[in-house]
Amino acid sequence: MSLAAFEVSAGAAAPGARTVTLAGRKFPLVPPRLSDARLHIAAVTMTLHVLGQTVLGFRVSIPQILVAIVAPAGVELARTFRRSGALVWPASAMLTGSGVALILRAVGTEAGDHWTWQGWHLFALVSVGSLATKYLITYRGGHVFNPSNVGLVVAFVVLGSSRVEPLDFWWAPLNPAMITAYLVIVAGGLAITGRLGLAGMGLAFWATLAATMGALSMTGHCITAAWSPQPVCGTDFGWTVMTSPEVAIFLFFMITDPRTVPSGRATRLVFAIAVAVVSSLLMAPQTTEFGAKVGLLAGLTIMSPLRYPLESAAVRRRLRLTSVDGIARSRRSLVAGGAAIGSVAVAVLATVAATGAPARSSDSTGPEVPTVDVSTEVAAVPLPPIEVIQPSEVAILLGDLSIDEFGRVLVENLAIENAAGSSGDGRLLLAASSGPRLADRERAVALSVSDGVRVTVEHDFTSLTVEPLERDGSQAGAALAVEATGTALTMTTDAGDGQELERRTDRFDTTFVLRQNGEGRWLIADAL
Repeated sequence: MSLAAFEVSAGAAAPGARTVTLAGRKFPLVPPRLSDARLHIAAVTMTLHVLGQTVLGFRVSIPQILVAIVAPAGVELARTFRRSGALVWPASAMLTGSGVALILRAVGTEAGDHWTWQGWHLFALVSVGSLATKYLITYRGGHVFNPSNVGLVVAFVVLGSSRVEPLDFWWAPLNPAMITAYLVIVAGGLAITGRLGLAGMGLAFWATLAATMGALSMTGHCITAAWSPQPVCGTDFGWTVMTSPEVAIFLFFMITDPRTVPSGRATRLVFAIAVAVVSSLLMAPQTTEFGAKVGLLAGLTIMSPLRYPLESAAVRRRLRLTSVDGIARSRRSLVAGGAAIGSVAVAVLATVAATGAPARSSDSTGPEVPTVDVSTEVAAVPLPPIEVIQPSEVAILLGDLSIDEFGRVLVENLAIENAAGSSGDGRLLLAASSGPRLADRERAVALSVSDGVRVTVEHDFTSLTVEPLERDGSQAGAALAVEATGTALTMTTDAGDGQELERRTDRFDTTFVLRQNGEGRWLIADAL
């Protein structure tokens, strides 16, 4: 329904139109229509919100969801009223906000904390910013980007994983709640895309993504994910992505947005395939779920403005094929065209596989991890009895490793760090540390080398407590926290003659964070 229909002077209502009286004046009222496809999409997303709050444990609160929906709705309602004098149900804005709330997560929000307002301003900012792209970035009278898609991608890139994160690829085991979620997404998606004639487009995207993810899986591709105690690698990675309900949401409700898809059936299929290829190329080098998820979403963001050249090329091709010479040439080129398509497909799969080199579990191009023998030092360190909090969950994370063996892993890692400090060889740290801890120890070793000294720290433990680390929103994989107390002997020696320069003993109360790497070894990722 056009806004022009409501451009009436002094806000007067047209005869027979629905009206609402405010401050003694009548204004046209346009309520939602049951036949509107946007209302059907909203029904799907709101059902998922309800499942997330009740049985699926989504880490998003009710205030966050409401803010994401109400903020853009208020903006669009006010804008439409200012332009037309009518109160029009802000269906598009509410749908944009609901989509943002479905995918966006504020770091620190925990499952079950239904009424927290933490990070509400981020939801308002992202949803209103998403809506604004409809009005600020336009071409040929329409908006260029899917609003929620571009808003989310910008938010993840600008704010980073320390503040926001996307909804996980994996939601829950295949229980009745998860089966219900799949049915809602797939049945609703097929009904809506079928009605709009876009089901084939979604199928083309999924089939292409399945091929590229299969190529990545065969190379041993790995990502870390907060819901998995170990890196998700190989066929597990491919299966997780292709069966992800989030990928299904992306397929049914973002890529196939009728306002941002190209015209023409063939052009839409090419567009969907291109989105899958670009998304795969962006996902391939990522080593975390955060990076992979942002790569998936960004494929549509990049391809959205490129749909216009695709449409122009399709029009030119149709004009050529309608001529007599064009028909003859098209018949002769069928075989050659099929061979070209096959060659392009092989090249694409090879490129995706090659691009994924940084995320392979056995990538020979990565830095070689040195072997450091510190068995003597490890055996000499006495350990107190180790207290375990949430023992069943800790046991799942450790697998075949006993709690005492895990304690020795911490001691071994600290001994390797000492070996790096005493030798001035920061390369040794790759066998013991990762993440922030690795960066911190590398800086310390480099500083000691420049100062001409060597520094080691020997820990004498009085207590050790192991527990699962609460999710920090980084999507960097499951972790165990080891709260350690005791005394630490810090020794500084001259790098030239080995003479001891300083000896200091201090008490320490430190929480070591250990995560598994791609080979399943527990490394110190941080020290809090």
